[in-house]
Amino acid sequence: MSDAEDEFGFASDEDVPIPYLRRIHDYYQGLGYGAPYRWAHYADVPFTPMKQPVAESRVGLVTTAAPFKPQAGDQGPGAPHNGAAKFFTVYSGDTAAEHDLRISHIAYDRVHTGATDSACWFPLPAMRRAAAAGGIGELAPFFYGAPTNRSHRVTLQQDCTELLKRAQADRLDAVVLLAV
Repeated sequence: MSDAEDEFGFASDEDVPIPYLRRIHDYYQGLGYGAPYRWAHYADVPFTPMKQPVAESRVGLVTTAAPFKPQAGDQGPGAPHNGAAKFFTVYSGDTAAEHDLRISHIAYDRVHTGATDSACWFPLPAMRRAAAAGGIGELAPFFYGAPTNRSHRVTLQQDCTELLKRAQADRLDAVVLLAV
């Protein structure tokens, strides 16, 4: 492990809970890429236990989905990877409003997934229903978008710092994170 990777606190390469990562590693090495991508996974997870039940908590939503950009080309279900649809800074959206978020900018398995169910990457309607039914105490006033086109360092030092700042400003007790 390099000094930079050690600085992030990553777990060892052998500490991998999902076996498909080995196949992805082998695939990219077979394409001739240099050093394999270092997946961000941790031996110690820096999360804090809930202080009260979810039914008494203010809960937010963080997604890696991008707001639809009509000028950026095909972004619909099954669209090919579309780098023009990417976003590069944290954004917020009003949870009381309707939003059209898409995932064409993400590298996902387009052979086995049609990407037709937006609730997979943006379950805002389900969270509204959960709040109305008492399953969560309160839905946060805003949801947040987390960029995916970043280095580990930028993600940790810039994007996560900004997400935490917004979550604290909205007095959140917990967040649901959907990293597509």
